[in-house]
Formats: sequence, structure tokens, C-alpha cells
Amino acid sequence: EVQLVESGGGLVQAGGSLRLSCAASGFPFDRYSITWFRQAPGNKREAVSCVSDGGRYTWYSNSVKGRFTTSSDYAKNTVYLQMNSLKVEDTAVYYCAASNVVGTSSWFLSSLYDSWGQGTQVTVSS
Repeated sequence: EVQLVESGGGLVQAGGSLRLSCAASGFPFDRYSITWFRQAPGNKREAVSCVSDGGRYTWYSNSVKGRFTTSSDYAKNTVYLQMNSLKVEDTAVYYCAASNVVGTSSWFLSSLYDSWGQGTQVTVSS
């Protein structure tokens, strides 16, 4: 059974940091792209970052580039999202998702992911 479990969310002040974790099981983790998405109330789900090809490639949305870093530990089947310089507008539920069909021009398309975690809430206060 494919499972993705996020953790690490919480409440933080603007300018602070959080690290999210996505623990994966039930599939060949190093052969999949793992992407972080987020969704704020009333907004569409937005792709944030992706790690792919055994960690060889990482991609970021413009809204988080330079502030967020995604990394992977294949020994632990876990992907991390280090979030620094957090802003109020980063407040959302963060999800990780897995796909073996995405690439550099499609990693941000949520329709290409068929395995999702349950999400973890990140709240940034002003």
C-alpha cells in the first residue's frame, strides 16, 4: 500500500522557519518524483517544490525560490521541505505527493499525481 505521511507543520511567526517531513512507503521511492503542494482556504492547490530522479533534480515555484529548500534521504524514504523567511501568505495546508510521470515541464501539475498525503497545517502569524 502506498503511503505518504507529512509532519512538522505548526504555528510560526513571520520570518521564522519550519521543516516539514514526508515519509513514504509502499513504492520504489527513489524512482518517483516527490512534490510539495499547498492549499490555502479559497485558493487552488499550488505546487511548491519537487525532488526527482533520486535527488538529482529539484524545482521550485517562484513564490518560494530562495526561501524554501527540498531535500531527500533515500535511506529513510523521507523528503524534507525546509522553509525559511516564512511569510503570512505561506499559510496553507501542505501536502506531499508522488508521481513517476512528471518532469521539468510538468512537475507542478497536480493531476499527474495519484498518491497524496493527508496534509499538515502551516500557519504563519504577523
